[in-house]
Amino acid sequence: MKAYVFPGQGAQFVGMGKDLYDNSDLAKELFEKANDILGFRITDIMFNGTDEDLKQTNVTQPAIFLHSVILAKVLGSDFKPDMVAGHSLGEFSALTATGALSFEDGLTLVSKRANAMQKACEIQPSTMAAVLGLDDFTVEDICKRVSDVVVPANYNCPGQLVISGSIAGIDKACELLLAAGAKRALKLNVGGAFHSPLMEVAKMELETAIVATEIKEPSCPVYQNIDAKPYKDVDSIKHNLIAQLTGSVKWTQTMQRMLEDGATSFTEVGPGNVLQGLVKKVDRSIPTESAGI
Repeated sequence: MKAYVFPGQGAQFVGMGKDLYDNSDLAKELFEKANDILGFRITDIMFNGTDEDLKQTNVTQPAIFLHSVILAKVLGSDFKPDMVAGHSLGEFSALTATGALSFEDGLTLVSKRANAMQKACEIQPSTMAAVLGLDDFTVEDICKRVSDVVVPANYNCPGQLVISGSIAGIDKACELLLAAGAKRALKLNVGGAFHSPLMEVAKMELETAIVATEIKEPSCPVYQNIDAKPYKDVDSIKHNLIAQLTGSVKWTQTMQRMLEDGATSFTEVGPGNVLQGLVKKVDRSIPTESAGI
C-alpha cells in the first residue's frame, strides 16, 4: 500500500516550486491563482526571496502548502495514495491533495492559520526545543514537573521529541532533560510555542474558519496528527483539525500506525526530504522517495 506524506514548517527553501511553475501550465495557473487569493505575490518570495523573507510564518505555511498541493495536482493520475498524512501544516496539504478541501479553501485556511499563530506568538513570547536521545516517557514526565507551561509538541521519531512552552518553562525543562541524560536539548529558532496551550487564542480564531469551511470525504484515509488514527468522516476530520493547533503532533505514532495498517512505501510530497528520514528512524527497511515530475 502506498503512503504519501506532506511536510510541515521548516521544509521551505528559496527556489521551491520554480521548476513546477516553469514546466507545467497547470502549476503556473494554480500559483497565479494563489497570488490572487493571498493578495501578494508569494511566488516572488518562494522563487527569488531571501531565507529571512521565507521564514515569516505568514509566508512559510502557504508556501509549503502550495508546493505540496500543486505538485500532487501536477502528478495527476500518478498520485494514487492508499493512505496519507501530513506533519502539522502538512495535514492541510494532505486533506487538499485528497479532495477533502478545495484548493481555494485549503489555501485560505492555511493563510488564516499562519496569521492566527503569528498573532498568538506576539501576545506571549514563547519557544520550542528539540530533545534528542531520551524516551518519550522521560520527556513527558519532566515536562509535567516544570511549573511553567511546557508540553511535548512533536513526536518526530523514536528518540526525537520537540517540546513547546513559555521561555522560562523551556529553559528549565532543557536543564532537567540534559541532567536526565538527553544527548541534546536545543532551543529552536521559531516564532512561538506551536502545538501547546499557548496557541489557544489562535485555535479559537481558526475554529470559526474551519467550522464555516466545506470539507468533503477524502479519496483515502487521512491519518491525523492529534491521535495518529485514520479518518474519512468529515465531522471527525474537522474536530481533529481544530484540536491540532494546541495538541501534539503524534508523528512517530502515525508512521507506526500506517506501517501496521499495511504501508509498503512512503512518498514525500513537497519541499525537502525530512519526513523520509523520520520514516527510516521508525523502520529502516521501508522504501521512501520524493514525489517528482
